[in-house]
Amino acid sequence: MLRRQDVGHRIVVRRIVGIRDGRTLFSDALGELVELSETHLTLATAQGRLRVPHSEVHRAKRVPPARRPTAAAMTALELAANEAWPAPDQHRLGGWLLRSADGWTGRANSALPVGDPDRPLPAAVDAVQRWYADRGRPAQVNTPLPLAGPVGAELDTRGWTASPLVLVQTAPLTTVVDAAPPAAGLPPVRLVAEPSDDWIALATDRKGGFPPAARHVLTAVGQLRFAEVYDGSELVAIARGTVTGPDRWLGLSLVEVVEGARRRGLGRHVVAALADWGRQAGAGAAFLQVEQRNTAAVALYQGLGFRTHHTYLTRREP
Repeated sequence: MLRRQDVGHRIVVRRIVGIRDGRTLFSDALGELVELSETHLTLATAQGRLRVPHSEVHRAKRVPPARRPTAAAMTALELAANEAWPAPDQHRLGGWLLRSADGWTGRANSALPVGDPDRPLPAAVDAVQRWYADRGRPAQVNTPLPLAGPVGAELDTRGWTASPLVLVQTAPLTTVVDAAPPAAGLPPVRLVAEPSDDWIALATDRKGGFPPAARHVLTAVGQLRFAEVYDGSELVAIARGTVTGPDRWLGLSLVEVVEGARRRGLGRHVVAALADWGRQAGAGAAFLQVEQRNTAAVALYQGLGFRTHHTYLTRREP
């Protein structure tokens, strides 16, 4: 029997998928339990999210984690990621961080529940809701899993929704550089300290506008570079790299290649250039965040040596 404490942990579910010749047919699914309601459970599997009604569950149980990172390691990486994507409006709720950036991106407009909020969990969620209500925005909570599993369970009881699962992936920089040797025939990657108008236009095309807070999120980091590749006069590929945290993480974000220039290796090209810069800046490993359903990007990063460190869901109040 699964309990709410199991949310955020890996489980295996044997589910009923049909009946043939009077015999019940079963199928097994392995994944991270991201939701447990009165009517169903939801798993984040390697193939995507799987929603299983309780009536179809034959049995379910937790499985031992495969070399899970420690809570301290997850917290340190999440705080380095926060430094790499800094919201201009931040407030502490005990050890939690509340962040707002004119609504630009979920990461910069969600609470990060790492550490102790210095109050009971229900009261902490109430405080999060009030803080965002004062800013005229719905409350969002970024729940790293399994670290914030109890928070996710509390949000389940309140009917909060969840965005698609995000993979937080890491790789040693030596692995990334070795996996992406210089590509012949590609235009050079330029690394600059400030984003150009062209860079911003391409980076924000999918993010809906560019409010004043967005420039702060992109540029308010001590060590960063913006990668750009021009093919003639056209900007065809970009990425952003930062070095943050006591452990000196290279954070990779906004890796974009224009549609007409894809499948030429430009994504690997810009990542390799930033990995080389990060290594020179004192970083030893890189991290990135990618939606599990973005299979093309996941495949690209897997080929560069990235593996999933942990995952997170962005939860939103109803």
